[in-house]
Amino acid sequence: MLDHTILKELNEIKIDKPDSAIYSHIKSCWDGISKPIDGLGDFEELICRIGAIQRNKDPQTFKRAAIIFCADNGIVEEGVSQSGKDITLSVAKALGSGISSACSLGRYARTDIVPVDIGIDSDEEIPGVRDMKVSRGTCNFTKEPAMTYEQALSAIEKGRNLVKELSDSGYGIIATGEMGIGNTTTSAAVLTALLGFTGGNLAGRGAGLSDSGLDRKRQVIGQAIARYSFDRITDERVRAFEILSTLGGLDIAGLTGAFIGGAQCHIPMVTDGVISNTAALVADILVPGVRDYLIPSHRGREAGNSLALEKLGLMPYINGNMALGEGTGALMLFPLLDMVMDYYLNGAKFADYSIDEYKRFDT
Repeated sequence: MLDHTILKELNEIKIDKPDSAIYSHIKSCWDGISKPIDGLGDFEELICRIGAIQRNKDPQTFKRAAIIFCADNGIVEEGVSQSGKDITLSVAKALGSGISSACSLGRYARTDIVPVDIGIDSDEEIPGVRDMKVSRGTCNFTKEPAMTYEQALSAIEKGRNLVKELSDSGYGIIATGEMGIGNTTTSAAVLTALLGFTGGNLAGRGAGLSDSGLDRKRQVIGQAIARYSFDRITDERVRAFEILSTLGGLDIAGLTGAFIGGAQCHIPMVTDGVISNTAALVADILVPGVRDYLIPSHRGREAGNSLALEKLGLMPYINGNMALGEGTGALMLFPLLDMVMDYYLNGAKFADYSIDEYKRFDT
């Protein structure tokens, strides 16, 4: 059983609320632009949120990075993925050399890609990839917990520290992503346990499982949930950490730390799909208030993604039925954000027209 004192540092973190006065100021500025009230809907609110998070009446969105945590997962031994773990290393090399999917989209989105080896099952040094390895992958959670408590805490700490480093370097907004064969299984298992479900019905096809492969994946998750009996733990934070360390991956733990670090540094953190949103949910349970710093990018194809976002009280900005990973959905939000920011900064004001300003009425 987890010793509660191991979470002492996380329990002591207090997250400030975003600045409501700045939120209101930006909302007022929106109302002065020549358009119907709330004409850009959720995208107006997005700019208000970013400004409130940054404590800045002029939101900063143009120096940005995408952190991509790469790690292997022992659960791949159970035949839950179409591909072998060697693909993790191959894609990490592509990230490091600038030719992966995230790198291609990142160039268009003018976003710096920061790939991180937090747990690839290899001793190979990968050019262009940050070496923040905790261990060479995780254990097979059908046989033993995926991580020790110390490994999970180390990955969380590395995620926090990386975001602080980027914040200190002037980045104003950070996207998140991951790469690791088997991580739709780990994320589905973690999310299932967090939500108090049984069975493996939250698991999807990942990168393209057959019907029999999907059945196997769901069976593995269901058996693990039953085996570890997480509902015996009454403390919500302790239970979340136990679930993360037992069923999760080092990429999910690193993302968890990144989200906590973003909230501490007042950085808007753009989530991607089900894996990063599962980590975001863990982060918000471990350190309440993290959700106020999250920007959800897209709905995704995995059923669990919508459930994770619903639990966080967030709605995604893009519906695209995507399941590419590597933070690509988060990256795709940035061109939309640029367009909205340009309109916010440069759109004609009512004062430029000979027409009356629309009025906001409380309802």
